Amino acid sequence: MTATRIPGTPFVDDGALVSTNPATGEEVGRFPVASADEVTAAVERARTAQEWWAALGFAGRRTRLLKYRALVAQRMEELAALMRREGGKPEVDAVVELASAIDHVHWAATNARRVLRLRRVRAARLQLEFASSVEYQPHGVVGVIGPWNYPVFTPMGSIGYALAAGNAVVYKPSEYTPAVGQWLVERFAEVVPEHPVLQIVHGLGETGAALCRSGVNKIAFTGSTATGKRVMAACAESLTPVLVECGGKDAMIVDSDADLTAAADAALWGGVYNAGQTCVGIERVYVVSSVADRFVAELVASASKLKVGFEEGSEVGPITMPAQVEIIRRHIDDAVAAGATVALGGPDAVKPPYVHPTILVDVPETSAAVREETFGPVLVVNRVRDADEAIERANAVSYGLGGAVFSKRRARAIDLARRLRSGMTAVNSVLSFAGTPSVPFGGVGDSGFGRIHGDDGLREFTRPKSITARRARSVLPATTFRRDPAATARRLIKIIKLVHGR
Repeated sequence: MTATRIPGTPFVDDGALVSTNPATGEEVGRFPVASADEVTAAVERARTAQEWWAALGFAGRRTRLLKYRALVAQRMEELAALMRREGGKPEVDAVVELASAIDHVHWAATNARRVLRLRRVRAARLQLEFASSVEYQPHGVVGVIGPWNYPVFTPMGSIGYALAAGNAVVYKPSEYTPAVGQWLVERFAEVVPEHPVLQIVHGLGETGAALCRSGVNKIAFTGSTATGKRVMAACAESLTPVLVECGGKDAMIVDSDADLTAAADAALWGGVYNAGQTCVGIERVYVVSSVADRFVAELVASASKLKVGFEEGSEVGPITMPAQVEIIRRHIDDAVAAGATVALGGPDAVKPPYVHPTILVDVPETSAAVREETFGPVLVVNRVRDADEAIERANAVSYGLGGAVFSKRRARAIDLARRLRSGMTAVNSVLSFAGTPSVPFGGVGDSGFGRIHGDDGLREFTRPKSITARRARSVLPATTFRRDPAATARRLIKIIKLVHGR
């Protein structure tokens, strides 16, 4: 007797990874599962390709990447439709994701030379006879392990920046969205047909593990904290450096003077956009008690109007990964059992493959819905005495990815934003940092380390190379055995006291 397959759950059939729609069960595509040897072979091909790609220089890579960006932009409708079929997200959500990803590729291509080029640096006071320079050289081959929730935007934050920096890339997409990954790689081959600069390997967790052990020069991983730790352990065997962007439990702080309509609208978007399957989504809201009732009323009024489903016009799609539904259910049940007030949704909101927007108020801070990543359209709204208490509660979890602050006092809002223990914070908005290519993106604590996007994101995929070149004889030859030890020591002591002893 064959067990019934849950729609959306990938499976392997006769050596092929089969991707299905999480709402309908429709088969989206079949892709050959790469063995460990095949992964290693892809990395070896990438080494030769990378030498050619790096030799193109910043200008050559910029031209190719801008052509790629233009091709993806011209075919947005096609890719958005595929994202909807494979991941279940509404078409407009797919288009928003694509727009941001395309902008990031453009930014990486046009800024790589400025950030990474060879540059002169000031000489040391005691070594004026040397000219010094620094440049940022590509690692070589970068392995990228991508997620399913944003199958274009998130991996492109690594792929686009790694390519702009001169690396070749071997990409392992999530087994839940292999068709989207295949589309991206095939389109790149159309504008860069000469060498396999960007390759793809399909499979389940074993394929990702093989990529970690394949001899790549760096791994960029996005996914759960638990999987991130396994990736780090595998890479540690060969001292392969890693960039790890894991989950989040992002908080929004709503101060007493906030624009409540704007804050409620942002909280709903941050918490329910993409069915809540957003690593930097808002999962906790700490609102000052004096305005909490009005805030919750605004939030519930807006959330109750959202249409859930897969048909045209739906605003909240299915949960892409079926196993996540039970985690969401557990968090809701645990919060309600602990005494939380259900303002909207609740246990009955879980209707696989969908979860309707749920708002839980006054949830104990020890609950799973507060401490663990829910990754669904569930918002916890807790009252606090003031914004200082909100900061204390927001920082009490192990995650530290993003966050948001709402206050009409700009200086106050910026101060609160700086005090949030997170890699990024939006002020009077949510997720705005993700769509800003010039700022780094990444977290602290259980949310991982390393950065994509911005100058830091480009440098993440390079190794700094320092060069010091002699341009004159040393006035004080201290680093040679031809020195006079006693005289050299006396002169050095005198110089150091004169320069640094004041």
